[in-house]
Parts: sequence; structure tokens; C-alpha cells
Amino acid sequence: MKSLWSDREAAEYKTDLGLRVYTSKLLGRDPSLVLHGGGNTSVKICEKNLVGEEEEILYVKGSGWDLETIAEAGFAPVRMAHLLKLAKLQVLSDSQMVNELKTQMTKASAPAPSVETILHAILPYKFVDHTHADAVISITNTANGWERIKEIYGDDVVIIPYVMPGFDLARLCAEKFATEKSDRTIGMVLMNHGIFSFGETARECYERMIALVDRAEVYLRQHHAWEIAAPTAVLKEEARTAIATAIAQLRAEVSQVANFPVVLSSHTNEANLAFGQRDDLHLISQQGCATPDHVIRTKRLPLVGRDVKAYAEAYRAYFAEQSQESTQPVTILDPAPRVILDRQLGLVTVGKSAKDAQIVADIYEHTMAIIQRSTMLGGYQALPASDIFAVEYWELEQAKLKKGGASPAFAGEIALVTGAASGIGRACVDSLLKRGAAVVGLDINPAIEQLYDRPDFVGVTCDVSDEAAIAKALDKAVTAFGGLDMLILNAGIFPTGCRIENLNTATWQKVMQINLEANLILMRECYPLLKLAPKGGRVVAIGSKNVPAPGPGAAAYSASKAALTQLMRVAALEWSSDRIRINTLHPNAVFDTGIWTEEVLADRAKHYGLTIAEYKTNNLLKVEVTSHHVAELAVEMCGALFACTTAAQVPIDGGNDRVI
Repeated sequence: MKSLWSDREAAEYKTDLGLRVYTSKLLGRDPSLVLHGGGNTSVKICEKNLVGEEEEILYVKGSGWDLETIAEAGFAPVRMAHLLKLAKLQVLSDSQMVNELKTQMTKASAPAPSVETILHAILPYKFVDHTHADAVISITNTANGWERIKEIYGDDVVIIPYVMPGFDLARLCAEKFATEKSDRTIGMVLMNHGIFSFGETARECYERMIALVDRAEVYLRQHHAWEIAAPTAVLKEEARTAIATAIAQLRAEVSQVANFPVVLSSHTNEANLAFGQRDDLHLISQQGCATPDHVIRTKRLPLVGRDVKAYAEAYRAYFAEQSQESTQPVTILDPAPRVILDRQLGLVTVGKSAKDAQIVADIYEHTMAIIQRSTMLGGYQALPASDIFAVEYWELEQAKLKKGGASPAFAGEIALVTGAASGIGRACVDSLLKRGAAVVGLDINPAIEQLYDRPDFVGVTCDVSDEAAIAKALDKAVTAFGGLDMLILNAGIFPTGCRIENLNTATWQKVMQINLEANLILMRECYPLLKLAPKGGRVVAIGSKNVPAPGPGAAAYSASKAALTQLMRVAALEWSSDRIRINTLHPNAVFDTGIWTEEVLADRAKHYGLTIAEYKTNNLLKVEVTSHHVAELAVEMCGALFACTTAAQVPIDGGNDRVI
């Protein structure tokens, strides 16, 4: 564990709050210290209020902010005087605490203060850092963890037995510090939870954290519990097709139990496969979370194997048993797993979105390392189920559940779009992402792979006329997100205008191969996935005005789109029993695509004796049809509005007299 402090970087921050931001970001850079909103930091600053009175203000990390990206706006300023009064109360409910913290903030626009705000207030230090350091948790989560922590740190830290975060933890820490703090104290260890460091400057506090965690790492090394054995498990290439099928089936079963569509993210690297193939997996993985904070994301236990129904039954039994001890009525969460460990699949994580599934993966990969190090140190031992249940069904989390809020239309659903790097295809990607879908974009242009850098998009370079390439692309889609719900067939080519007597066979065959045969292959290969879609599969084909109203010089293009339309009609007849609905759009004169260069536009407008603006709106409604318009309708056809529609052919052309 090394300090990342840089005098050059620190010089950019001129105030205590600025330096608080800087060292918070340093902590956030290291995922072995904090992950996805974990941990919190604070600083106490004296300020004059609007009427000129001097007040001590605690700036503490706000809810919803991540240390790696936090800014000054991410800290909630709370009046210290009131916090210290609250700390003297005998009882304070979570809802009361939240209300008191909000009413004592000096900025109404600031985020909600951390639930550990009172704890930060009672610690008698200017700067306070709190992390969930893997190395420390690997030691605390053992049968004799307390003795080991005492051996490592002596009087340098105050050790606190596990208490649920919030007011009770703050009161216990206040009591402990009153009797156990010494001149040597530079930190605090919360058993099965994490570690704190203190300092009078941002740098001192940060570097004490680094030093304390380093001591834990050194201890693990000295006790041969640091280096995890090199994995040897390998997923054979020939098994990948079977794996993709298994993942898609697993997603369907998890979605059914959850009662909403989910994204599954598969992680079959050697380390994850090796963990999933351990002989003692059922023992070491069924102890509980590394820290209760993780339960909101991962649930208490992973599913080992693929029996989703059995997991759900066990979860309901766990809820029934633990809820009896709850002091307030609680509502059961969905019983679906969030982490799945399997000998063939390695680590599979579940989320309501691709981002959620990735967060679960990040957390559990660190959890696997913690479990293995604790095991080498003498045996992994998590908190009792009752303690973890208390966090999972925390009053504050239940309040969020009751408040709810509408999910995006396509939350947990997966779409595949062809020809996705530009034009209508890219616009479809944007429309799908906007509605909460995870999207796989295929395009022959390698730029597709860098189209977006976000967890809910995967770009795959793929020639849709190559059957093997399509198979590999679908494997990537299933590995990334778990299956397929929506397919938008957009990729196509429009050859240079040519009369039939001059049309060569090669051109005809190429157009048919890309505009028709590739779509047949895609539909055929996607069918097993689409019929597993929790809400039913949906296919939208981008046809053409040339289907109902062909023009001269476009025989190959018009015939290919007409054949595609007929293919969609037959598929609608054949696949309706599998809850797959199929519709076709017929756009015309969509000029913001790669086909239409400025030169071509100018030439065609001149041919008709029109200006470019007149040519773009040369339809009955005098409107310009854009890729966005086509995409919005294509994606809407995948939504609830068209739930009772299949085999439709809808023009989107501003009104064309020949079509009408």
C-alpha cells in the first residue's frame, strides 16, 4: 500500500475543503480501499455564517457521491454544535436522525449527509477518513480477528465491535474513545466493517490510512495469507456456445423469480473460474458478505450452481426467520440472487441494469479475494445472518423501496442493433439507451467499438454477411448482458442507381446477401434468445419506401427490402406462439445518413429543380425525416404502446403520394 500524494497535484487545492476533496479522490482511486460509493471522509472547518457568527461546520461526504470522483459539491455541510448535542441523546431513530441532519445543513442544495455523520462529528480530529480496506476486513473476518487486529495495531487504534452504522455506532464509539483513546491513537477499526484514520491535515490523515492498511497487508504476507494461488481453470473454446445458451436460460429463470427483467454479466476469467471450482465453495461462499454494506448490492449469499428456484425458496425462508426479530414491519425484497458462482460459468452477476450488474461484479471479485485470504489465515467468518439482515432491511432502505419511482421503460432489457455506428442505427442505440436498455451494436466499421464508453453498451465489429462473425457477436452479447429482448435489423447497402438491363449479378448478390440473407441468419440465430425474453421478444426491421413504391434504378435494393418485409411477415406468423412480435418500418428520404453526402444531396435537388432545403422536405407534410425520427418509432415499436401489434408495416416518410 503506497501513498499517492503528489505535492504538484495538491498545490491545485488551496483550502481545507479542497484538500479534503483531493485526498478523498486518492482513496477512491484504489478499489482495495473503497468501491462504488463506499467509505466516507470529512473535515471540520470554522466559518462565519450570514449574520457574522462563527460556526464549526462538519463537511462530510454526501449520499450518492463516489470518493473517486467527488467534488466540493459532494460534501454536506452540517453544524457541529447540533451534531454534538444529538450524540448525547439516549435514543435517536434513523428517520429522526435523517431529519435532524437535513435541518442542520447550511446549504439546502447539498446532498444528504452520510448516515455516519454523527460518528464523524464525535471523533476529536479535524480530518477523518473511513474505508472498507480489503486487507483489514480479511483479518477482522476470522474467528480470532479481534486478537489479530490488536496484535497488528496495539494502542494505535481503538477497536470497536460490530454495531450497525448510524446513531448506535456513534454512541458506542464516543464511549470507547472516552476510555480507550491515547496519545498514540491515529485510527479506529470497526470489526467486520472497516477502518478509520485521523489527522490534523488532509495529508496526515490520508497517509495514516495508507500506513495502517499497509500494516494489515504486511501481516497477511507474514502469515502466508496474501498471495492467492495462481488459477489454473480454463474455459474451453468449444464450450462457449453451450455457455451462452446456459447463461440465457439462467437469465430467464432469474427474471422470472425477480418478477422483472434483469441483466446478467458473465466473468469467466481464470480467477473467477478457479473460485467457482473450489472443492470447499459451498462452505466458504455461504458465510455472508465481507461487510454488511455490500448486502444491498449482492444479497447476503451467492447462488452456487444454477437452481434459481431453490435459492428463492431459501431466501424467503431467511426473510421469514429474520423478520420475526425486526422491530418494525418490513417488506420482502425480490428473492432473486445477485451473485451466481458456477463451475462452468465462473462468476455471473445480476442487476436491474448493466451498471448494477457491473457494480456487483466489482464488489464480489474483491469479496472472493477477502474470503480466500481469511481462509488462509484460519477460516473466513462473516457476521451472523441477523446483523446482515438488519442492514439489508434497514429502515432507511425500506423507505427508499416504498418511495419507489418509475423505472426506465426498458430497464433490465437487452437490445441488438445492426449498422449501429452511424445514421439510423446509431440513433436507435441512443433511443434504446435513453429508455434504460443495455445495447449491443454491430457494424462493419471498427469505430463501433469506441462509440460509447459506458457499462450498458458493447460495440462489436461485425460483417453481418459473415455467419461465423454473427455467432461470435451473439456470444459477446450474451456474455456481456445475459440474453436478448429486442433486435433492430438496420444494416444494409444501397448501390449506385442502375437499370435492370445493366445490373450485374455480383451487385445483385451482394445486395441480397447483406440486405436479406444476413437478416435471415440474424433472426435464426437470435430466435433461441428472443423466445426467452422475460417480456417477449421484439424484432423491428428497417425496410424502405421502395417496398410499397419502388423507383427506377433500384431493382436490387427494392427487391431485397421487399423480400425482407415478406420474411418478417412469415416470421410473425411462425413466432407469435413464442411471444415474439415483429414489425417493419418503411422510411424514405432520411438524409442524415452515410449514403447522403452534400454532393449527392445537391445533385439530386438540382435534378428535381429544388433547393436542398426543399428537397429534404419534398413530402406531403413538408417535414424533414431524420434518423432520430425513425429510431424513436423503431424503439417505440419495441415498447408497451405496440404490445398488441405484430406484422405491421408503418411508413415514416412525411407522406408520400405514391405510397398512399
